[in-house]
Amino acid sequence: MAIISADEFTFQPDPDSTSPLWLQLRRHLAYLISAGRLKPGDQLPKIRELAVALSINFNTVNKSYLSLASDGYVKSVRGKGVFVSDALSSAGNEEREEVTALLRDCLQACKACGLSYDDTLNQMKRYVQKLKMDEARARMVPGTNIIEFVAADGPDGIQEKEA
Repeated sequence: MAIISADEFTFQPDPDSTSPLWLQLRRHLAYLISAGRLKPGDQLPKIRELAVALSINFNTVNKSYLSLASDGYVKSVRGKGVFVSDALSSAGNEEREEVTALLRDCLQACKACGLSYDDTLNQMKRYVQKLKMDEARARMVPGTNIIEFVAADGPDGIQEKEA
């Protein structure tokens, strides 16, 4: 397990990108994890330290980390920090091969329906977000709110629903 210091962390935001800064950072971290440059158990820089090192807002780093945690890339341990998750590495070869076969079949079926890989990815992301929202609604405590981001149908693209 390595501790990645904020000083050795490299990230160059793209000023010409239409993506918000938090999403650029999130994508960069997800790439480093997926590519194996950050290994399961590695500790990411503390949020405040990384924000200072990159000269960006604390909330930007926090939002990136929260998004990565939501997607299972990292795990936050209260009082200790944020660590690269080992969810994928804990699966044995047999499970990984089964998942790969399922993904291959799914992609082939989507391709046969006329979807490109990018279209399939976008559809999958939307579907996963819908499943997460459904699960959150099922666990929702009366009196709490779920903020749902939707296409810009409304004046600001945000709908708030109360339990």
